[in-house]
Amino acid sequence: MLQWNLIIKIYFLQRKSKISASRKLMLKSMMVARAKEELEQEMEEKEEQKAKYLEETSPPLETAGMSSDDLKALCKELHAKIDAVDEERYDIQAKVSHNTREIKDLNIKVVDLRGKFKRPSLRRVRVSADAILCSLLGSKHKVSLDLRANLKSVKKEDTEKEKTAEVGDWRKNVEAMSGMEGRKKMFDAAKGEKQ
Repeated sequence: MLQWNLIIKIYFLQRKSKISASRKLMLKSMMVARAKEELEQEMEEKEEQKAKYLEETSPPLETAGMSSDDLKALCKELHAKIDAVDEERYDIQAKVSHNTREIKDLNIKVVDLRGKFKRPSLRRVRVSADAILCSLLGSKHKVSLDLRANLKSVKKEDTEKEKTAEVGDWRKNVEAMSGMEGRKKMFDAAKGEKQ
């Protein structure tokens, strides 16, 4: 069934644009019906093989005309065979569980090793804003983005004046600005700078 699913997917991926939807549905239903028939045949074959194997390995018992001692010996023989098969089954189960544990451990180790590898450090690449816009918008769009021109310029003279105004005798400044008169002076000074 898995093979048929793969065949169906591959077929429809290859011929995607050339088939109409109704034809595609019809082909798919035909393929699914064919796959179902083959699956049923496969199941019947497996059942036949199983029955054939059981006939070969375990012939029918003929207990008619056997004495009680012969029946007891037959029972002991059958129990011995059952014990041997159980021992084999137990050994196989132990091997399978051991192998599954090993597989889980190895998977954990693989995941750990993936995390331990050091990823290479990425190098910085200097790209201008114009190049970024060109790659994003394409070559048709002509936009020049000069970020330095848009930055706010700061004059050195203004910053020097602020520093000199702040530096001074702070005690005089505190006494002059105390009370309501000081607040009025601050308000008037701020109002004069704006105008």
